[in-house]
Formats: sequence, structure tokens, C-alpha cells
Amino acid sequence: MLTALELPAGLSARDGAFILRAAEPSDADALIALISSDPISAARGDVASAADRDAYVGALEAIQEDPRNLQLVAERDGGVIATLQLTLIPGLARRGALRLQVETVRVRDDLRSAGIGGAMMRWVSEVAAPALGARMIQLTSDAARIDAHRFYERLGYAPSHVGFKLSL
Repeated sequence: MLTALELPAGLSARDGAFILRAAEPSDADALIALISSDPISAARGDVASAADRDAYVGALEAIQEDPRNLQLVAERDGGVIATLQLTLIPGLARRGALRLQVETVRVRDDLRSAGIGGAMMRWVSEVAAPALGARMIQLTSDAARIDAHRFYERLGYAPSHVGFKLSL
């Protein structure tokens, strides 16, 4: 279903162009590095331990096999510079609205504030969501991510809910 999106897509940021494409198994190490470079993720245990690599690879495979999920990578000069995951969620609420969930938005540390994340999120709202028939885009952000909250609000996202989690 999400594989119906026209990829790769050429996008532009303030510091230059890049390609947005579906993640491949060979991207696993770059994805692990992006996730573990984030201090909040690292505090949760995402520390790029070699012992955890199989778990990440298994998760990437599960995402790739699920037609309602898509892990994307932004690539420039042959290297992965950013990522995000899209999940299409059917629901009864809002008169059966189809929702597009955005997860794991990460941009390489040295490229933050270069417009890459904004370009990816605009592609989600202007291209992906309409192409998939989504009537809403939703995402969650850790309460400690104040800079991320400002970023999403600048893009037009409104804080609307209080979220709860139960770790098992």
C-alpha cells in the first residue's frame, strides 16, 4: 500500500538537494547510528550496541514486509542523512478517517537546521498523505523534545492530545 508512493523523490533543503527513498537492508547501520545519536533515544537504550543489531534489522524487515509501513531514508552523495517512518492507520473515528502516523524523524546531527527535516515533512503532507488518501497526519514527540515541538508547530502541526505509554 505505502509502496505505491512514487519513490525515490528528489527534495531540496537550504543546504542542497537530496533523495528520499525506501530504506533497504543495507541501510540498517546508518539507521541505527541516526537513532542512537539522539540523547533521548540513547537514554532509552538505543546505544548502537552490536548485541542489539539483530533486533534493529528484524524491526526493519518487519516494517518492509508490512504494506501499511514504510521506513524512508534521505540520501545525499551515497550516504544516509535522515530517516522517518510512515504508518497508515485505518480507524473508525472521524467518520472512518485514514491517518498517516509519522515516527522516528531523525536528521544527522551535523545537518540539523539545514531544512532537511522540514523538506521531508512537507513531502509527507503535500505528496504522501494525499496520494494515500490520508485525511490526517499525526505524530507524537517526547515531552522533553522542546526544539522538535517548535519545529512541528512551525510546520502547522498543533499539539492536541496527551499521550500515555506503558513499558512492558
